[in-house]
Amino acid sequence: MDRRAFLRTAVPTAAVGLAGCIGGGTPSDYDVGMGAKVFRPETIEVSAGTTVTWLNTNKQGHSVTAYESGLPDGADYFASGGFDSEEAARDAWGNSSGGTMFEGDTFEHTFEVPGEYPYFCIPHETGGMVGTVVVTGESATPTEAATTTTN
Repeated sequence: MDRRAFLRTAVPTAAVGLAGCIGGGTPSDYDVGMGAKVFRPETIEVSAGTTVTWLNTNKQGHSVTAYESGLPDGADYFASGGFDSEEAARDAWGNSSGGTMFEGDTFEHTFEVPGEYPYFCIPHETGGMVGTVVVTGESATPTEAATTTTN
């Protein structure tokens, strides 16, 4: 086998084999992980009443910040750092990196109102680090509230 043919088959196989080794935590510890400039998964679907946990699985600092104007009517605002608005979260980040999640840090939010919840990472927003939580109208059972499903 020539070198190029070998690399075409070996490199993708090695990347798949290492995929589970990249980043910290196990999928049972969190619902959404954070890469260099990405949320994994980018979109997650859960039932109303489910608590979603984000884990910074990357060495870079990140945030979880809701796009306030995109939230369903009656939904609670959410942002790492506990801010009450998108403006407060952006101001805190700009002034003191408030709301930063360092490697291994988690953030949780319980979604009660059905609809789509767009969110982003403040320092990596321009790089496309955005995500969406889709909340269905079905109420979560006690088991679902403790363990969510990812897509």
